[in-house]
Amino acid sequence: MRTTRKFLIIDGSSMLSTSYYGTLPKSVLYAKTDEEKEKHYPEILRTSKGAYTNALFTMLKTLISLHKKVTPDYVAVAFDVSRDTFRRTQLGAESYKANRKEAPEPLKEQFIAMENLLQKIGCQVLMDKDYEADDFAASLVRKFESPELETYLLTKDHDYFQLVSDYTRLWRVTDKEKVKDMLQRYGLFAGKDGYAGLPAGIFEYTADTVYSEEGVYPEHIVTLLSITGDPGDGIPGCKGVSSAAAPLVNEYGSLDAIYAAIEDCESNKKKEKALSDFWKSSLGIGRSPLNALKENKETVYLSYQLAKMKDDIPISQSLEDFRLNIDKEALKEELRNYEMISLITELRL
Repeated sequence: MRTTRKFLIIDGSSMLSTSYYGTLPKSVLYAKTDEEKEKHYPEILRTSKGAYTNALFTMLKTLISLHKKVTPDYVAVAFDVSRDTFRRTQLGAESYKANRKEAPEPLKEQFIAMENLLQKIGCQVLMDKDYEADDFAASLVRKFESPELETYLLTKDHDYFQLVSDYTRLWRVTDKEKVKDMLQRYGLFAGKDGYAGLPAGIFEYTADTVYSEEGVYPEHIVTLLSITGDPGDGIPGCKGVSSAAAPLVNEYGSLDAIYAAIEDCESNKKKEKALSDFWKSSLGIGRSPLNALKENKETVYLSYQLAKMKDDIPISQSLEDFRLNIDKEALKEELRNYEMISLITELRL
């Protein structure tokens, strides 16, 4: 009899977007202009009334597969609402995620549909214009994480590495070949039911796996990102220091400690050379990042604030509020509305 309870926290925005782009017709996926894409929108999976369903269907099918394989006791789904979160409005980081295009209309429509569907069937949905899905995930982990609760984070986003711990693991969505490569690399075995009982295309990261892949443990991921940056998210970091970041973070443990060592030199050339020599001989850092770190201190600290997930959003619900108790009749009705008869049959509703 299972005694440890399982809490599955899903990055709904990541999952729905992946489901959408992974099932687009090639005519839409490879169209060169927005106008050309729009011409082929009718080829996207839709109901007889014209409601887009490719992302909805794929995400629901994955969720059903997950439920069958891992049977979580509690589930929460978090969504992004806007790019104009506190990172842009309060921190003034206009570059944050500025390179991301606005979601196309068929995906926007399905975001609203999925959020509504989940709430109608009794699943807890978390979203707010000031925060991102990962901020809610971090706040849930902080509030509920314990030795008596196995917490799993489902997303494609590598930023979630920072939340991995002894009690929280990351189920990162990737392609099947990547999972196969990771399994071979770590000497893991995938049986007939898949790896760790997970659907294909999901790899489970522990703290040790994060260290092997990123060069630092989860508690230092934010510090690492503050130096390396993340172009995809518009986090600037410190240019030219990426290869030196992990050794520095492992040696000093924090930005404050790194900059304390730099400032201890008091711009004394002899002391600075000695520090650079120490980094080279003891940390294996060839090209000294000292000047770059000095010149970009403000940007590095801003990058830290951008990379760190906000983990103190007030969560009013108790753990029991997240218990998975799906309203089967409501689910059947929603699946009928979206003409997903195959899922009704699969679920025997």
